[in-house]
Amino acid sequence: MQDSTTEVTAAGIARLAGVGRAAVSNWRRRHADFPKPVGGTETSPSFALAEVEHWLRRHSKLAEVPLRERVWQQLAGHPDGPVTALTHAGCVLLLIHDRSPVWLEVSSGSDERLAAMLPGALDHVLAPRLGGVAGSRVNSAGAVNTPTAPRLLPSVPLLRGAAELAAELGARQTFEFLLGRHLDAHPRQYTLTPADLAGLMADLAGPARTVLDPACGTGALLRAVAPRPDQRLYAQDSAPELAALTALRLALHTRAPVHAAAGDTLRTDAHPGVRADAVLCHPPFNERNWGHDELAYDPRWEYGFPARTESELAWVQHALARVRDGGTAVLLMPPAAASRRSGRRIRADLLRRGALRAVVALPAGAAPPYNVPLHLWVLRRPEQAPAHPEVLLADAGRFTGEGRGGPDWQGVREAVLDAWRAHDRAGRLDERPGLARSVPVIELLDDDVDLAPARHLPPPAAADGTGLLAEVHERLGETLRLTAELTPPPVDPARPAAPGRRPLTTVGELARAGALVVRTGGNGGHARVPVLTDHDVLSGTGPSGTLPESDEEAVLTEPGDVVVPVLGGGSVARVIDEATAGAALGRNLVLLRPDPAALDAWFLAGFLRGTANNRQASSYASTATRLDVRRLQLPRIPRDEQRRYGARFRDLDAFERALRRAGRLGEQLVRGMYDGLTDGTIAPD
Repeated sequence: MQDSTTEVTAAGIARLAGVGRAAVSNWRRRHADFPKPVGGTETSPSFALAEVEHWLRRHSKLAEVPLRERVWQQLAGHPDGPVTALTHAGCVLLLIHDRSPVWLEVSSGSDERLAAMLPGALDHVLAPRLGGVAGSRVNSAGAVNTPTAPRLLPSVPLLRGAAELAAELGARQTFEFLLGRHLDAHPRQYTLTPADLAGLMADLAGPARTVLDPACGTGALLRAVAPRPDQRLYAQDSAPELAALTALRLALHTRAPVHAAAGDTLRTDAHPGVRADAVLCHPPFNERNWGHDELAYDPRWEYGFPARTESELAWVQHALARVRDGGTAVLLMPPAAASRRSGRRIRADLLRRGALRAVVALPAGAAPPYNVPLHLWVLRRPEQAPAHPEVLLADAGRFTGEGRGGPDWQGVREAVLDAWRAHDRAGRLDERPGLARSVPVIELLDDDVDLAPARHLPPPAAADGTGLLAEVHERLGETLRLTAELTPPPVDPARPAAPGRRPLTTVGELARAGALVVRTGGNGGHARVPVLTDHDVLSGTGPSGTLPESDEEAVLTEPGDVVVPVLGGGSVARVIDEATAGAALGRNLVLLRPDPAALDAWFLAGFLRGTANNRQASSYASTATRLDVRRLQLPRIPRDEQRRYGARFRDLDAFERALRRAGRLGEQLVRGMYDGLTDGTIAPD
């Protein structure tokens, strides 16, 4: 049965047909039979998906809607909203994952029959997997409600499509794809914990049979926990939709029982009797309305009653109250929590009683807000007070990545885990200059009880600092010499200029003729594939980005491809070399793959960078410039002449790269000299 209730916006129509939004606007103006809006607003109307598909096929603008895109549009345009649709889809995908024959039986027949039979089938999957009781209609402490038949009926086309997609990708991968697309479409609604950070926090906590996340969000932390046969997972979030999505996500990810709850954890703890082996938590930061007034006499405040401005210290004590003796809690914290005067008494008691075991300063860019170097606190519920406690202070700031690429996570993991495990085994750690040291608690118990690692770590060894500066100095000298060698020769005014008017063609015409292939960046990929971002292309750096993990096929670069950013108004094109090949193409990028027999890649890239060429192919909005790559022009010239131009464009590219490298090395040398002179590792003379 065709879905007549799903609505799609003009942007969705553009994705379905593989065109820009301007083309959809033109179709609406030029074709009287274009479907009429059925919802939305005057400035952002929505259309019936079934009518749009029919019109696109009738006008030969669409051969067949890709299954992924059809399912996504059904979810995004669901009459009850995308979260309800995603929850319904997750319930059915769990049914398919656990009891596929049951799904085959209930899905045969009409949509009405499917909607009527599905609640009973779901009950027998949701209850045992999510910790509820069969037939209760409420599972997992209220996180997931078994939908009733009337609520399911509008979702039936989506559910059939999701089942069809699961036959291709698998149930778990289908849910991850849909969830990833939803999170990507609403980036400001959710505070996400990056997968690399979640993995580091899970490794710091160590192997655990029972794990709790009291502020679970989308479940990234519990998903990072190494699975065990006897494991039990507990989760809670104040947003009911996140609690439900986390419960379904974890149930699809692991066979362990999942106990997820919706509710305010600090005010209404759904798991008061849990004593977990590990607690992982990315709490909300800087909350004022966390329950300060009504929770004044709560028994969880063993280390002191948190001030109204210290919500993070309330989460710390909640985590300690929910781990067993000897259990470990790892929390992501804002750096201010380590030094605010209002929290010094609680920090002091955490230190005295041996509960706070480590504070790790992460590099900037590890998690939102990306401009702040956040901290990890590692705590352990003490079985007895240690005689001479020491706390590990570590600073991974040296692993900050360049630009928007994020930290060097491999370096962060190796340094932090090695320091923590050595400290945890011996109760102390020999100094690692500039990186980590064990500090006797007595040294920290002053008027401020300041736990910021950078204030207590020794600077890097002088020999290392001067040696690194000498190496940078040498590399800068080599780069400057290379820059001088690559400087383009001066223009000879006596030589005749190249002919001004030559027959031109466009990228669009070359694509239609088969001389090149045009591909656009995707919205999903695999976590292990590096992503070439528009920032990487603009700055000339290596692939540094990530995309939401899904089984959506990514566009992978090959040597000789030409990549062009479409936003920002800059004249940039990059030829992919062997070092960059194999990266996934990121958003806001267009890839041109020329036929070597017809087009020289460097000739193509060079002419695409012409300022006038970019100006005539760009469209302008109030706040942004967008490049229509298909309108970019280049001359029709023989292959041999293309190679002549291409060789000169390649030389210019090498000169530009050398200039960039010299600039970066110069900045690094100046910064190192300032640091060396101020910390005493370099003498003024």
